[in-house]
Amino acid sequence: MYGKVMSACLQGIEGQIIEVEVDISSGLPQINLVGLPDSAVRESVERVRSSIKNGGFSFPMDRITVNLAPADLRKEGSSFDLAIAVAILITTSQIPFDCFQHTLFLGELALDGSLRPIPGVLSMAHAAKRLGIKRVYVPQANAAEAALIAGIEVCAINNLTDFKCLTKESEHLYIFNNINNKHHKLSTKSTEIQHFVDDYADVNGHHQVKRAMMIAAAGMHNILLIGPPGTGKTMLVKRMPSILPPMSDIEALEVTKIYSASGKLVDRSSLIRTRPFRAPHHTISPEKVIKGESIHIVTLASR
Repeated sequence: MYGKVMSACLQGIEGQIIEVEVDISSGLPQINLVGLPDSAVRESVERVRSSIKNGGFSFPMDRITVNLAPADLRKEGSSFDLAIAVAILITTSQIPFDCFQHTLFLGELALDGSLRPIPGVLSMAHAAKRLGIKRVYVPQANAAEAALIAGIEVCAINNLTDFKCLTKESEHLYIFNNINNKHHKLSTKSTEIQHFVDDYADVNGHHQVKRAMMIAAAGMHNILLIGPPGTGKTMLVKRMPSILPPMSDIEALEVTKIYSASGKLVDRSSLIRTRPFRAPHHTISPEKVIKGESIHIVTLASR
């Protein structure tokens, strides 16, 4: 028996669509996961097994092979849990395949079958739209974030048991919370006036430095402030975002993708419209500025 669904992972800050293939054959009960999975992906096997059983479905006592294609691309993260579980349920005819054509599945499963949020949903939904995928299933906590991408149907689910409604041909997706109609409301935030805690208008004096910073801000140039402690360098730089030109929709989407991929996205219901400002401690090493975490400080300060 064979089944296939679509999922995605992160490559940097961009989403990469992945095919999740499942083959179930006679043999000793075991699950083999192939396709260059990392540790988090390999551990999904036990999460999927428990969530299927606790979700009221039956787990096949056969030999199961799960392939993540393309096989030469390293897969990272826990975004494949839901796709693997759905592929197994489709292959064993516990849920109908017809309901899931042109559909993407994203989400981490808990042992009780509930869905946990994952980072990078915005980038993955954007990649799905570019490939013509029409629908994406995401955890409830990620639904507003995915709905920021216009032109794709977002279905938010809380638990794997929600798929039981699809066992009857007369029922179709009504149980899921489609929040697509909120996109227009979300996109209008770009017209709102931005209020900054640190406002450039509050700076008194420093006329030459202020003029240099205004020129740098207007032309998007680099600027380096050098001087002894206490002269106002940090104070001036912290207020620079308040005089930078507003971000375009493309820039706002890029910045929001970065913060989504890094797990630092605070408000999932709107794009980041304020240009980011990062202030690492002065003792930080150059290596940690451009390396260290998967999304480093320089990238977080992009745009």
